[in-house]
Amino acid sequence: MKESDPTTLLTCLPVPWRETDGGPGVIASFADLTPAAAFVRDAAGRYLWANHAYAHLYGTTRDAVIGRHLADVDAPDDVARFLALDQEVLTQGRSVRHSLTYRRSDGSPGHAAGYRFPVRWGTGRCVAGLYVDVTDLRMLEQRRLAEEDLRTLRDHGGLPCLRLSPDGRVGEAGTAVAELLRVRLCDLIGSPADSLLARTPERRALHRIWDDLVGGRRSSARTCAVLVDGDNGQRRAEVHLSSVCRTPSRVSGVWAVLTHLGLRHAPQPPLTATQVRILALLAAGRSNADIGGTLHLSRQTVDYHLSRLRDLLGAATRPALVARAYVLGILSPQAWPPRSTAAVHPLSPV
Repeated sequence: MKESDPTTLLTCLPVPWRETDGGPGVIASFADLTPAAAFVRDAAGRYLWANHAYAHLYGTTRDAVIGRHLADVDAPDDVARFLALDQEVLTQGRSVRHSLTYRRSDGSPGHAAGYRFPVRWGTGRCVAGLYVDVTDLRMLEQRRLAEEDLRTLRDHGGLPCLRLSPDGRVGEAGTAVAELLRVRLCDLIGSPADSLLARTPERRALHRIWDDLVGGRRSSARTCAVLVDGDNGQRRAEVHLSSVCRTPSRVSGVWAVLTHLGLRHAPQPPLTATQVRILALLAAGRSNADIGGTLHLSRQTVDYHLSRLRDLLGAATRPALVARAYVLGILSPQAWPPRSTAAVHPLSPV
């Protein structure tokens, strides 16, 4: 057997597996081509042998590894750590099983699991290693755990949320959103999201935002919508949208989370922009004269709008109008001066 023969790593296999000329044979070819990464280093950290799988971890070839020092291949912090592991193996004289992290050729962290063990290489005692790259397996496990956490949050967290497919259908939903919409969860899955929205100006704005999300022009958005439940009741809500990208150029879905839910009410005609501004000014304590001056309306027109708003919202007085505007979600409870929940800009009243 040659001194550099990699069959040294696999002495448990019978000698006849080698070729009779003393060169690397079946076992050598096996060690060279196995998907497990294998290497031999001397006590100083110089590579005496490595197979193709080991070189692939670093994005190079085995010929570029053999004969080089650890410091030529790994980062300084990793070099000190790996040399310490080598010395531990040589000192104890037995194999050590462990996992380790290393730096890939693209700079990303990699993870490997396997064994280091002492070997005789010629006249010297060296360290051999046999490892399997488990980076992708770890990522799959982390993804599985993240998906489990997300499902738990979706189903039991009490937060109304649903995942929509790029064509606008409900792909996943939590029990909280099914209860909110007064429908069975099995009926909600697969239904078009548009069927959950009242035909209001907010719906048209939501369509424009949706086109930007699935088109990849934006990754998240917050807007307002009026939801329609299974009993034809309505309530206003803030909708937080976040796109899910399978690749940088492909959106695989959009998560929608509903917050700041308004009071459920019977269907009613949508308010005009002028009526919403009147409600905002009314909530700020402005008089009819002030409202008319700000909106360039006559006193009679302001009185008409207020009368119309009292009928639409079922409120007999000015304070009751303001209260109803807040509980129905027309005005934002988080803004001052008062403004519409659907306002695009924080300083915009509508």
